[in-house]
Amino acid sequence: MTQDYERIARAIDFIRQHVGHQPSLAEIAAHVHLSEFHFQRLFSRWAGITPKRYLQALTLERAKQLLQQPSHSTLSASYELGLSSGSRLYDHFVQLEAVTPFEYRQRGLGISIAYGYHPTPFGLAFIAQTARGICQFDFVDMQQIQSPLERLKQSWSQATIYEDTAQTASLIDHLFSQYFAGSSAAALNLTAPNTQAIYQAEPAPLSLWVKGTNFQLNVWRALLNLPKGEVASYGDIAKAIGKPKASRAVGTAIGANPVALLIPCHRVLRQSGELGGYRWGETRKHAILAREAVYCE
Repeated sequence: MTQDYERIARAIDFIRQHVGHQPSLAEIAAHVHLSEFHFQRLFSRWAGITPKRYLQALTLERAKQLLQQPSHSTLSASYELGLSSGSRLYDHFVQLEAVTPFEYRQRGLGISIAYGYHPTPFGLAFIAQTARGICQFDFVDMQQIQSPLERLKQSWSQATIYEDTAQTASLIDHLFSQYFAGSSAAALNLTAPNTQAIYQAEPAPLSLWVKGTNFQLNVWRALLNLPKGEVASYGDIAKAIGKPKASRAVGTAIGANPVALLIPCHRVLRQSGELGGYRWGETRKHAILAREAVYCE
């Protein structure tokens, strides 16, 4: 699966560089050293659609069109209300809980954290989980395979950290089986520290247990409130949390997101509609957005 993504990533880079003339299937296949038949089959298996359809979703014009939608007003309303039936994340529940100040000072003392590396549709991923929920999720490159683990150990220096790929594989399977789920309309649930979540869902919710300042947590919650399939600008997020002049600080908070994909920082674009940066790689951001665009239509 990881090797498939690496080939797809090279194809996406080629498309981005030549998007102006919309390269043909033959041109893209030749770039990744595959026949048209094999490339079409590989791409369709990975994306669930043909390369031509994916190319349409991948272009920056698609991102600009999305950004021109009045998503900031929807986002602001849903954030002010706390939750709304329109706020969904990949059609499954995500429960976000913040580490308390006391727990933060303890730096994981008495906590056990299981971690593992696993192939995903977007390349190799590192995931770490406590009994309270996912505390870290990164996409990684092979040459940087130790970096997420080092960051985990630094952030949770007093915790008992161990590898358990059987446990984390089950979590990854659950995550990605729901990521592009069909049409179940589950509402998003967030919980504040020491507050019990009330929800009804099938399957069970994916829980996140994260560290962050109050400002960071507000930004991450605003991201979770983005209606499914929509994108926002940094300014939209700033308005949503009541800090309209804090776009730069919002960008910093987004860059500190500890949980890729589930806290969807990939859906924040520049006001111009350009994708902007992404800590897990701009090519991967293109891939995620394009695939979401297809599955959210």
